[in-house]
Amino acid sequence: MRRVATLFAVGLMMALFHRVTADGPLEARATLALGFLVLTALVGGEFARQARLPRITGYLVLGFAVGPAWLGLVRRDELDALRFFGDAAVTVLALAAGAELDLSALRRGRLALGRLATGAIAFPFVAVTLVALTVSRWFPITVHHRFGDGVAVALVLGTLAAASSPVITMAVMGERDARGPVARTLLGVTILQVGAVALLFALVLALSKPWTSAGALNRAIAGEALVAFVGSVALGAALGFALGAYLPRMPRYPVPVLVAVALGTAEVAGLLRFEALLIALTAGFWLENFARPAAQPLRLELKRALVPASVVLFALAGAGLKLKALAELWPWVLLLAGLRVMSLRAGFWWAGRHPSVPPALAQEGWLTLVSQAGFALGLAQLARRAFPEWGVSLEALIVAMIGVHEVAGPICAQRALALAEAVREETHDAQGGAGAGPGVSGGGGTNAAGVVAARESSA
Repeated sequence: MRRVATLFAVGLMMALFHRVTADGPLEARATLALGFLVLTALVGGEFARQARLPRITGYLVLGFAVGPAWLGLVRRDELDALRFFGDAAVTVLALAAGAELDLSALRRGRLALGRLATGAIAFPFVAVTLVALTVSRWFPITVHHRFGDGVAVALVLGTLAAASSPVITMAVMGERDARGPVARTLLGVTILQVGAVALLFALVLALSKPWTSAGALNRAIAGEALVAFVGSVALGAALGFALGAYLPRMPRYPVPVLVAVALGTAEVAGLLRFEALLIALTAGFWLENFARPAAQPLRLELKRALVPASVVLFALAGAGLKLKALAELWPWVLLLAGLRVMSLRAGFWWAGRHPSVPPALAQEGWLTLVSQAGFALGLAQLARRAFPEWGVSLEALIVAMIGVHEVAGPICAQRALALAEAVREETHDAQGGAGAGPGVSGGGGTNAAGVVAARESSA
């Protein structure tokens, strides 16, 4: 009851400030909106925790409630001004995600990781592409266009269906303190999806030109997407190298360094039109595998910064949700979203037929990949520019689908990671207190697989 009263008081105060500052400078209004969003998100996170939901869900829902799409206590121009802080929060979470990937563990588990990533990418891509192509005669975006245009749209939708969000996965991992081999493997799959989808998106746009109508496709966007991907990875490697070289000289200042990295990466990514997510993922991976001793103080601060970064990012993401298209295109959104989820499940079932993949991953791991967020939204913006004639409608459909996955994804990820924690605890007990190891084994199964099998046989 006290939290409800707090939320009501904050909302009433914000409504008053919203009216009084209507003609004020944008910077002042945006600062006020950020503080209000953080306060309401924190209360929403507590409501979600009491309901046994991820706090991220509370951040998103309360952010949406006070955002321009519902109550309007935060204006659209204020959100646009705060996008920089969202990119900085993405940088923090992506740095932490990249730092979870140990190269030696990835090599040991390469068979399992490869099959899981293949299933998570190929199955949604093929399934969504084929279904979108089959219904192209009735699909609102392509109903009045040539079949070749429908092929291009279907390929883009299939590509977007293969994307998941490592940021949401990392945020849920941080909330649950899930650091076991199953959780890290699932995080690795989402990161592989990001790289594969970025390349596949550029390839689809480049190859779709011959069969589309004249002027329907701007092929130059394919080159722009490829340059952004390569440039982001290269810049991330350079950032990781620089941090590894200079962090030993600044061991007492990890917090200022982390703040400078987050803000600097967000600024540079915005200026160069690169992906802050890819830059930070690459930098975190470099630090973990090539400068681990030097980066240890920064890793500790990253762990502490996960919650504040999650509050800022998902409060802004919730306020920015655009679900207007969902009311108009909901049958198509539900069709494609449901098809994506089922194909993810099928992809993990296929991967689980190999002995290198533990049953825990094959049965429940796909739930972690349901989430989608900022990276997919960036590709949706590129798709709008790539198709000048119907790009706005295509982007609206994709954004509505991403909104559904963004809200449902954390809940699904919490279930999958809860199983991962149970497997880790039982593995720890079965080994008499020994750790479960940093990654998934590459041949013949894992300790986690043995625990799950033992549980099933005892039942």
